[in-house]
Amino acid sequence: MRPVVCVVGPTASGKSDVAQQLALALPGEVVSADSMQVYRGMDIGTGKVPPSERLVPHHGLDLADPGQPYSAALFQAYARGCFRAIDERGAYPVLAGGTGLYVRAAIDDYDFPAGEQVGNPVRDACMALAEEQGPMALWQRLRDVDPDSAAVIHPNNVRRVARALELASEGGSYAVQKRNLATIGQAVPAVMVGLAVDPDLLRARIDRRVDAMVEQGLVEEVKALLNGGYREGVTAPQAIGYKEIVEALEGRCTLDEAVEAIKAATRRYAKRQRSWFRRDGRIRWVDADSGDAAAIARAALAALAGDLR
Repeated sequence: MRPVVCVVGPTASGKSDVAQQLALALPGEVVSADSMQVYRGMDIGTGKVPPSERLVPHHGLDLADPGQPYSAALFQAYARGCFRAIDERGAYPVLAGGTGLYVRAAIDDYDFPAGEQVGNPVRDACMALAEEQGPMALWQRLRDVDPDSAAVIHPNNVRRVARALELASEGGSYAVQKRNLATIGQAVPAVMVGLAVDPDLLRARIDRRVDAMVEQGLVEEVKALLNGGYREGVTAPQAIGYKEIVEALEGRCTLDEAVEAIKAATRRYAKRQRSWFRRDGRIRWVDADSGDAAAIARAALAALAGDLR
């Protein structure tokens, strides 16, 4: 099987454009590894490449309705099916992602316990508790049964707290799983390139990107999702760009305040992404300050030349 070519880095680093250029050059097809781009109707706020701008086949988009549970375990199975099909078509799979766990789930020998799947009764109970009593009540339950895992998860990260409780119910530990993540081997052949952008430049790109999303119709997109009954999905803690607009639409802040909140949340998320990927010694980093996707793709191919066949 041809190796999966992974393009990783923080949001606004240019992954989507570089992945397309790599796919054109190899040739290949793009598989998105983004935990929010799997949702239908969440297009502008997640930075999906519009259909009219897709230069190669794209996969991993529009797999579920907003608010419908989706997991890294489901993505693992989906992505590997894509890899096989793309390879059979004589092309390279180009995995483009900023969701670190999705990238690792796709290429590494990560064995998800049953609790990582959707439709788990423990998860359902956890989400109900968080809805009724708030995230802190759920986190305190985790602290009672697995204090080590509670210590490494923010109380507001409801999905991760729920996952830790699922693991605890099966005799596992999120904290132990997190420590072991660095030692997990690869399950499929893969090479990895990371897009390095100066932090000050990245912050400016994020600000411009958020402004562009608003100009492109982010507010109208959120209104349509709310009218479609998807409030739970667009107000989820991880739905950056959506939950803030809901706050403005419901009168709890101005639109300008919501836009500034999106920028701040995106900057924090980008910092977490950089920290996650910097821990992976397999990644060959290339300078992506220029924003020239074709030139960056050429540099990436040069960095990976010895590993591609």
